[in-house]
Amino acid sequence: MGKKNVLILCLGLVACNGKVDQEVQSTVVKRGTFIEEMTEEGTVRSVNSISIASPNVSYRYGALKITSIVNDGKEVDKGDTVIVFDPSEIKKAIITAQQQLEIANAEFEKLKATQQSEIDDLESDLEITRISQEISKINFEQAVYESDVKKKEINLKLETANIALARAKEQIENKKKIQKEDIFQKTLSIRQLTATLEDANRSVKSLFVISPSPGIAILKDNWMTNKKWQVGDQPWSGTTLIELPDLNEMMAEVKINEVDVTKIIMGLKVEIKPDAYSDTTFSGKVVAVANLAQNKDSKSKIKIFPVQIKIDGKSKNLLPGLTVSCKIKISEVTGVLYIPIEAIFKDQGSEFVYVKSASSFKRKDIKIGSVNTDFAIVADGLAENEELALTDPYLNKEESKSEKGKNANGK
Repeated sequence: MGKKNVLILCLGLVACNGKVDQEVQSTVVKRGTFIEEMTEEGTVRSVNSISIASPNVSYRYGALKITSIVNDGKEVDKGDTVIVFDPSEIKKAIITAQQQLEIANAEFEKLKATQQSEIDDLESDLEITRISQEISKINFEQAVYESDVKKKEINLKLETANIALARAKEQIENKKKIQKEDIFQKTLSIRQLTATLEDANRSVKSLFVISPSPGIAILKDNWMTNKKWQVGDQPWSGTTLIELPDLNEMMAEVKINEVDVTKIIMGLKVEIKPDAYSDTTFSGKVVAVANLAQNKDSKSKIKIFPVQIKIDGKSKNLLPGLTVSCKIKISEVTGVLYIPIEAIFKDQGSEFVYVKSASSFKRKDIKIGSVNTDFAIVADGLAENEELALTDPYLNKEESKSEKGKNANGK
């Protein structure tokens, strides 16, 4: 064999069987029960809570404006003032309504006095007309011996007096009807002004919002600013600003990608770890999966489904808004081969491992099935108890650490 061919063969052997790091960590292919699971970040909230909303105040008082609001996460007692809104516009409305009501009451009293005076005058005129009619009646009765012409004249005067008396009575009745309508209109106006004043007084009291029960005040987000409600914000009437959670029953809410949501069903067991208390673990189960998808955020087209997880028991460490890691146990498969994900490598879309052979490691392509946080099912390519490298045995130590990090992040 020529020197050139010997050199090529040697290079090939080095490329395929490079120097093996004698400190390569290894593992073995195991057979047993594989737990398919999914880990998602979630947020703790209470199952039941009381909502505190901005008061329903008429638009005529202008926009609501927060001048004081309780600190987020502060513990409050029943009856504590948690929100105060600017009362200046309503106080102006109260002053205006009071002045208008005083004027209306004064005008009402004046109207009644004027009407009574008018009726008195008309009744006086009626009495005079009635007397005149009585006189005409007497003259007519005494005109028995008068001439026919004289009788006729007296009779005409009596008829005229009768007509005048009837008209005087009718005039009084008409005047009373008109006065009654004027009184009704003025009374209606006073009632409206009174109702306006009462509404303004109720509204100004509602600007001082108190807590209906004890608890921890959790401020909601202002959708216009994507921040917690704060002094200076102007919410619509009826907008929920604060939640008072019941800490006896808590849940975690996670958002599952639309690709994976079909795996999530009611009743799945969940292991919950608060980020702030990593040494503490809670158990729970899936109690609700949303039917409608949501956008992950305003700038993304990725769809997610909110999933609610009921947390078993209670703890002072489980507070609303706490970030938790939720490991959802999707299924258990028995009698399968599985290996740590650190033993799996990728190259141009294919997956492979390094299998121990005598004193070296050889690359071997495999197929994997379901993957959880730590392990992957071996679908094809390996046998039980085969020894695998956990790092690339043909890289030096520093390169090995880098490659291991990349693979772990990739999986």
